[in-house]
Amino acid sequence: MKFAQLIHNPLAGEGSDLTNELINALHDAGYECSYSSTKEEGWEKLSSAVDFIVVAGGDGTVRKTALEFMDKRLPIGVIPIGTANNIAKTLHIEGTPSEIISGWKDGNRKKFDVGRIYNLSEEKFFFEGLGFGIFPQLIQEMKKQKQDNPTIQKDIRAVWETLHDIILKYNAHACTLKIDEAEYSGKYLMVEIMNTRLIGPNLHLVPMADPGDGVFEVVLITESQREEFAQYVLDKIMGKESQPFFNILKARKLDVFWEGKHMHVDDAYIKLEKRAEIRIELQPDGLQFLVGTETATTDEQR
Repeated sequence: MKFAQLIHNPLAGEGSDLTNELINALHDAGYECSYSSTKEEGWEKLSSAVDFIVVAGGDGTVRKTALEFMDKRLPIGVIPIGTANNIAKTLHIEGTPSEIISGWKDGNRKKFDVGRIYNLSEEKFFFEGLGFGIFPQLIQEMKKQKQDNPTIQKDIRAVWETLHDIILKYNAHACTLKIDEAEYSGKYLMVEIMNTRLIGPNLHLVPMADPGDGVFEVVLITESQREEFAQYVLDKIMGKESQPFFNILKARKLDVFWEGKHMHVDDAYIKLEKRAEIRIELQPDGLQFLVGTETATTDEQR
């Protein structure tokens, strides 16, 4: 790997513009690079010489880039500078840009599964998760609040507080899931088909999940678990990281029948006009991310 295409969201995170720091860090590590800002037209044009892609931004920028170049099969290096950074945290990517880039020298790659969605016109793939109920309601509410306060989504404590209020008030909805030969039915506050350990505002719903193990974790939160879920979020508001214990199923393919109106695909909110009937299938090794030696070793041990 010699030539990198740096794709940067200059509005991600807080503080000064990191453009020069990112370019210099790549040069110092021995890579040539070209630069694209996701806020400018033509950002998706790749140089013919590119060996790998570097994404500097949050989960939304990683998703946008992965969707654009998924068919290229190029490895992706992530420099997390967003608010939640759930994909980077799932991959144990942390540190300064220089520290992260130096970890790529051995070319270690982490396989990352992709969710393929059927019977939904708006979206065809997901990387973090797809779900119904409370979390998409949160996305909708935060979009409304952002109109009055553009910086509120960067205040993760404010997002937790909004989530806590939603949990206390949200009405559970009927849902049926068909996984292999089994069927699961009930009324749920939230149904999440997850590929990462975290979702949304750093909710650690499946802390041991592996995005390259060939299965999704399906998290079901029932009406009877409302208080536990609310307490988990309240603990986060108070600076304490507790661990909830929700029903978690494993699935490679599944059908979901949801009676409510709220759905999300990664960070995209979708309002359902009728009963949702969604089929989801896992596509193994859909993406490959560059990771440090420690993460690569941990995956091999699994």
